[in-house]
Amino acid sequence: MVTNLRTCDLTDPLGIEITRPSLSWRLTGVTGQSGYHVQAGLEEGTAGLWDTGETDGPDQRVRYDGRPLASRTAAYWRVRVRDGGGRWSGWSPSARFELGLLSQEDWTASWITHPDWYDDADPRVGEGLPLPLLAGEFTLAKPVARARLHVAGLGVYVASVNGAPVTDAVLEPAYTDFTQRIAYATHDVTALLREGANAAGIALGPGIAHVYPHQDRYMKFFGSKASPRAIAQLEVDYADGTSDRFGTGADWLATQGPTVRSHWYGGEDHDARREIAGWDAPGADRSGWRPVTVRPDGTGMLRSRACPPIRVTEELPAVEKLVAADGTAVFDVGKVVAGWAELRLDLPAGRHLRLLPGDQLDAYGRVVQSKPTTGAPIFNTYVTREGPQTWHPSFRYDGFRYVEAQGLPEHVGREAVTALVLRADNAPVGEFRTSDGLLNDIHTIIDRAVRGNMYSVLTDCPHREKLGWLEQAHLLFDVVAYNYDVAAYYRELLVTMAESQTEDGLVPDTAPEYVVFEDAFRDDPNWGGAIARVPWQIYRWYGDTSAMETHYGAMCRYVDYLTARAEDGVLGYGLGDWIGLDPATPVPLVSTWGYWRAADAVARVAGVLGLDADAKRYRALSEGIVRAFSDRFGAGGSQASDILALDMGVVPADRVPAVLDRVAGAVAGGGITVGEIALPALFRVLGRAGRHDALWRFATSTDHPSYGYQVRHGATALTEAWDGPTRGLSQNHYMLGAIDSWFYRGLGGIGQAPGSVGFRRLLIEPAVPGDLESVTARTGTPYGQVGVAWERGDGEFALDVEVPPGATAKVRLPDLGLRRHAVPDGATPAGVRAYEVPAGRWTFRAGR
Repeated sequence: MVTNLRTCDLTDPLGIEITRPSLSWRLTGVTGQSGYHVQAGLEEGTAGLWDTGETDGPDQRVRYDGRPLASRTAAYWRVRVRDGGGRWSGWSPSARFELGLLSQEDWTASWITHPDWYDDADPRVGEGLPLPLLAGEFTLAKPVARARLHVAGLGVYVASVNGAPVTDAVLEPAYTDFTQRIAYATHDVTALLREGANAAGIALGPGIAHVYPHQDRYMKFFGSKASPRAIAQLEVDYADGTSDRFGTGADWLATQGPTVRSHWYGGEDHDARREIAGWDAPGADRSGWRPVTVRPDGTGMLRSRACPPIRVTEELPAVEKLVAADGTAVFDVGKVVAGWAELRLDLPAGRHLRLLPGDQLDAYGRVVQSKPTTGAPIFNTYVTREGPQTWHPSFRYDGFRYVEAQGLPEHVGREAVTALVLRADNAPVGEFRTSDGLLNDIHTIIDRAVRGNMYSVLTDCPHREKLGWLEQAHLLFDVVAYNYDVAAYYRELLVTMAESQTEDGLVPDTAPEYVVFEDAFRDDPNWGGAIARVPWQIYRWYGDTSAMETHYGAMCRYVDYLTARAEDGVLGYGLGDWIGLDPATPVPLVSTWGYWRAADAVARVAGVLGLDADAKRYRALSEGIVRAFSDRFGAGGSQASDILALDMGVVPADRVPAVLDRVAGAVAGGGITVGEIALPALFRVLGRAGRHDALWRFATSTDHPSYGYQVRHGATALTEAWDGPTRGLSQNHYMLGAIDSWFYRGLGGIGQAPGSVGFRRLLIEPAVPGDLESVTARTGTPYGQVGVAWERGDGEFALDVEVPPGATAKVRLPDLGLRRHAVPDGATPAGVRAYEVPAGRWTFRAGR
């Protein structure tokens, strides 16, 4: 009856630093839960740390409230539940979590680097030199029972033990403000150790922590938060109950490695002839190596990573080797992706290759790179060693579909290039498909763009920007969350936002703030407002209050900052409705709407947290912004102006139908003019008003502007502009992806009932527009998978609904003029039959 036990929304996490972690589970084989009993102990099946006893209630998420947990504590927990009939289940299998190093005193290792890469007074030191390899040896005299490696590095590190990688995570550590926080990871390396001599190795690259200006390469910005360095601490528990600890320090050695340069934006250069076989194995010849430099840096900034890392999630072999007009080889992997182009070659030593990644080809078949598309120039170079060899960059990544390979012998075939697709490894939970191929393709290109920008932060694009622009994080929260489990991921995004907040309360448009932009490119409420919106969105989607509790102060400071800058409730600055097609939308209107959204979120959060005085104050502020908006702007003018006014509820009731008709008519006619800020509200407002036919007309259009235009012109990922495939710009941007929310909520009908949290009370209300014949939609919730599948034809309509245990659903059938074959129970809105159903699989049919 109990399954999917998770700690902090992760499965058996290692190295967490939350001493009161959330514990959650799902049910199977029952409709719901009336009680639970959780036990936690230091061994499986024990309750030495915590025992809730038999507790009444349907909660499937509780917070650990047992004995205080110390560094390195490894705890097991299990749960049993009582169903609605009073029967208790057996105990679940045990889940596990393990704490990391909670204080500076737990760290005995030191930060180290290559001596030629250390001079904090001069960040140029090391530039032009090959990147460091660091290695240390240690001896284990007894059989090992358990071993943990705690490791961090700047900017990017690759760690190994006895010649084997310690993890399949890549591009570690995650983006943070490296002057405030550095994310370390904990790995179980028990299986990699042996009695006797052992060795650990760390290869270092600069990453985004150290972006040095290279005149021959593209760079979005340049600046150094930290030069390359690493820290690692191995903790070994022996079978006899004793323990040992080994860490980076003065006994480690350093040398220059085969990567001769790496630039986060511009490219990576690797000379395979410089590779040192077995450099990170015990007993390696390091006679020419030098003692490392032990840096004076402390360990106070080290914090454990609390979300899934970046991994290789897909491998796409080149589908074709093209030949440009001048004979240059160009490999096509078939889709626009983000990650690594891996070479698999068998060549003699000394062949110099230059690899240019890109999303588009020019008229001569060469890769297109320019400042507004990918940035330029971006290239990786590789010098071959003798024989079979495989290589990809280790310290950076690219966005690409094509790889132009200069210097490659003519006989090399398409098997030489494979795309290793990278992203943050948040579990996929969504599925959407219909009888309409164009809609399926639109969903696919949006999902591909989400993947291409789901790294340690949600980026704008994987080549030109690689920065965490914040507007997408909250405006498209549901697009991301319908498709991926991002409970832990979004909490980590919030930490970076809070770290970027300035003393006066500003949250900049990008977080972490590696480069300080000017004016509205640093300060716009529809970007910085993510700090206020995301905690509320996490609560509504996952039922998790921890983000609201942790960041409530930052939320308030941000809204108070906006209030100090507003005049009579109107915020007069910002970027406006970015990339909108109608310049008539006033910038203050868009910014004031963003200000209201942030204030409204804080009021709601304060209410949930029981902060009644704050809730009253921010509710009054929110209402004042609405009045100011109404007095200053009202409705009318641009399409975005109408949509945002409707979303705020400032349009007088007697005028709402006319305004909706105006917007819906324009949308249905292909005249959409809104930008990325108003676009999610457009789908939300028209969907809520039941204007699905207008949205359907837009969704199935192939004229500019439309999603279909992108598909018909060859887009394999959503592009930066409506006419992106023909205009240029980035070919991997998800900021215009708001329609995917309507796919799930509108066509699939998967939503929450008013007041529901965490999808406990579902509202299943599919729309059946146009000539659409069928839809299948599924997504994950805290209680399990929700599934909807409907089809119609020949005067028949069938709807299948899956409601997970612990949840209930109100199912509203569309009014198709057919007779229903189900027993109605509950409210029946005009023209719609509604059915209240518990967990289970349900089928509803209608016919003549």
